[in-house]
Amino acid sequence: MNSSIIRFILGHVLKIEGLLLFLPAMVSGIYQENEGLYYVGVACASLFLGFLMTRKPPKNEVFYLKEGCIATSLSWILLSIFGCLPFYLSGEIPSFTDSLFETISGFTTTGATILSDVESLSNCALFWRSFTHWIGGMGVLVFLLAVIPLSGGSHINLMRAESPGPSVGKLVPKIRYTARILYIIYLAMTIIECIFLLFGGMPLFDALTTSFSTAGTGGYGIKNDSFMSYSPYLQWVVTIFMLLFGINFNAYYLMIFGSIKKAFSMEEVRVYLGIIVIAILIIFINIFQTCSSAFEALTHSAFQVSSLMTSTGFSSVDFNLWPQASKTILVLLMFVGACAGSTGGGIKVSRIIILFKTIIKELNSYIHPKIIKKIKMDGKLVEHEVVRSINVYFITFMIIFSASVLAISFEGKDLVTNFTAVIAVLNNIGPGLEFAGPTQNFGHFTIFSKYVLMFDMLAGRLELFPLLILFHPAAWKDFFTKRFIQK
Repeated sequence: MNSSIIRFILGHVLKIEGLLLFLPAMVSGIYQENEGLYYVGVACASLFLGFLMTRKPPKNEVFYLKEGCIATSLSWILLSIFGCLPFYLSGEIPSFTDSLFETISGFTTTGATILSDVESLSNCALFWRSFTHWIGGMGVLVFLLAVIPLSGGSHINLMRAESPGPSVGKLVPKIRYTARILYIIYLAMTIIECIFLLFGGMPLFDALTTSFSTAGTGGYGIKNDSFMSYSPYLQWVVTIFMLLFGINFNAYYLMIFGSIKKAFSMEEVRVYLGIIVIAILIIFINIFQTCSSAFEALTHSAFQVSSLMTSTGFSSVDFNLWPQASKTILVLLMFVGACAGSTGGGIKVSRIIILFKTIIKELNSYIHPKIIKKIKMDGKLVEHEVVRSINVYFITFMIIFSASVLAISFEGKDLVTNFTAVIAVLNNIGPGLEFAGPTQNFGHFTIFSKYVLMFDMLAGRLELFPLLILFHPAAWKDFFTKRFIQK
C-alpha cells in the first residue's frame, strides 16, 4: 500500500480545513463574538499539522482504488475530528461525543442534530454548522482534485471513493477539470439560491446558511423550528433548489455544453422527477383535510417530499403528525434518495432502476429460459459488473441497517424511532419519526448509540465500502509488512 500518498492527501485535507476554519472566525469578528478565537486556534493547528504531513512529497504518486478508499475514509474522519474541536473547546457543545456527532452529521450532510436549542449558538457556530454541509456536499477530495496539482493519473479512484452513486465518470478528459466544472456548477447554483432568498426578504446571514444547507442537501437550520416560520415564498425557493441539487450534475453539464433535451432524456432524471410528482400528489390528497387551504397542503407536501427525497431534512411542518399513508411514503422516499452524481443521499434512483430491471430480467428468464436480454439504461448496456456491484451494495446496506437497528434497540426505544433514526442517518436524511422526528433531536440517545449512528452517517455518505475497507485486514497487510516485519 502506498502509505506516503495517503499521508500526503491527509495533509492537504488538513490544510484546506484550516483555511476554511478562518471563515467562521471572520463571522465571529463581524458579530464581535469571542468564540471565534477557538476557530482560529484550531485552524492554525490544522494548518501546522497539514504542512508537516505535506512537507515531504511522496516518491510515488500513483494510487489504486484501495488507497483511494482508505485516503477518503481517513480524510472524512480527520476532517470531522478537527471540525468538532471549536464546538467542544468553546463549550457551546460541552460533550466531545456530541460535538463529533454534530460535525459528522454536518460533513456527511445528514443534518441530524443533538441540539435542542439551536438558536442559543453563536453566529460563527451556526455558520460553521451549515458550511460543513456545503463542504461535504460535493466532497472535500473533489475540491482537493480541483485545486491541488497532483500527478499520477489515478485520481478517478479518489473521486469514485467519495462521489455518491454506482459509477463516476469524467465529464472532460482530465479528472482535475471535471472536478473544477462540478464545483463551478455547485458554487453558481448556491449563489443563485442565495439571491432568490434575499429577494424574499431573508436576512443575508439566514440566506447564506440556508443556501449552504440546501446545496449540500444537509438540512441544518438556524431556527429551532427548522423552516416552519419562514414564508411560503421562501419555502418554495428552497423546495425548488432541493430538487435541483438532487439531480445528477452530469445533467447540468449537458445543459450547459450540450442540450436541455439531452439532459432530460437521462432515464434517472425522468424517474426521479416522476417519483417526486407522484409522491407530492398522493400526500397532497392525503393531508388536504388537515390544512387550511389547498395551497398550504401543496406547499407542505412539495417541501417535505423534496426534503426527504433529496436527503436534505428541512421541515416546514411536523410531518410526524401526518396520516400513516403520508408518513409511509416519506419513509419509502428516504430509502430511494436522490440521483447518483448529486449532493443527495439515499440508495440512489439509478440503483433502484437497475434493481427493478434486474428483477424483470429474472422473471423473463423464468418464462423464456433461452432468452438473452441485457439490461440497458439511457440506451446503453449496463455491464454485469455494475449489476453485481449494485446487488452487493444493496445486500451490504440491509445488513448494516439491520445490525444498527438491533444495536440501538437495547436502549428500549420504540421500533419506529429506532427504524427511522437508522434510515435517517444511514441515508443522510436527518429527521426520522417519533423520538427522532422533525421536532425532536438525537441528544437523548446513549453514547454507544451515537457512535453507531456516527458510523452509519459516514458509511452512508461514502457509499459503504470505502469505510468498510478500513476494517479489512488485507487492506493494512502491506502497510504493516513494510513498516514492521521487513524491518
